[in-house]
Amino acid sequence: MIGEDVMVNSSETDHLRQQLLQAQRLSSVGALASSVAHEFNNILTTIINYAKLAQRSGKDEAARDQALEKILKGSHRAATIISSMLGFARNNSTQREMTDLVALIEEVLLLTDKDLSKHRVQVEKHFQGRPKAPVVPGQIEQVLLNLIINARQAMPNGGRVMIRLTHDLENDMVDLVVRDNGAGIPADKLPKIFEPFYTTKQAVGTGLGLWVTKELVQKQGGSIRVRSKVGVGTVFSIVFPVATETCQIGIGSR
Repeated sequence: MIGEDVMVNSSETDHLRQQLLQAQRLSSVGALASSVAHEFNNILTTIINYAKLAQRSGKDEAARDQALEKILKGSHRAATIISSMLGFARNNSTQREMTDLVALIEEVLLLTDKDLSKHRVQVEKHFQGRPKAPVVPGQIEQVLLNLIINARQAMPNGGRVMIRLTHDLENDMVDLVVRDNGAGIPADKLPKIFEPFYTTKQAVGTGLGLWVTKELVQKQGGSIRVRSKVGVGTVFSIVFPVATETCQIGIGSR
């Protein structure tokens, strides 16, 4: 009976943990909803205006072709955004894949582009090569999205986010850094930020973002560190193993 109780409790704990992970994933998408809606409004306005222009072009084939090109470009942009958001929200796979980390970062930045622009946040990127690592792509996407949203919320008046990816060839490790120049975290609160339901942003925080981030990083066999100074900003550094091209992890590549 004791063994059965332990199994049940463990199963329930795992189930609750998965529910929290998915809830936080959807919360991350929700944090982008306003900016994405604004972006879609701009895209639809462009499509409608160029459709009207195409209607009025008459025999001017050059004007009509230009209008159609703009319509197609806007439609593809809308489809890309929808695909990215749906893929992120639904991606519950735990299958590790040899993943191109630069491509993954670029995908997340595409998803967050309008949200960051709306809040006057600039992005700097520094990539060293194109390292691949045996990770669960959706989980690393969530980690990066959590850190970017966290940085944006720390800079209500705008600022700068720096994303750096470096490959330590000697130790075959990759270091992913997300740095902001926001408000910073007080020293007495810093040891608690990875605890579940602990938040320094009472008005907008759920207290799950950084807890989930640490959980997912550890699932990749990695670790996460944080440095922060009030009035200067915060730096999150994630380190995890990089696989060689001959390493067989998962079923495919990204």
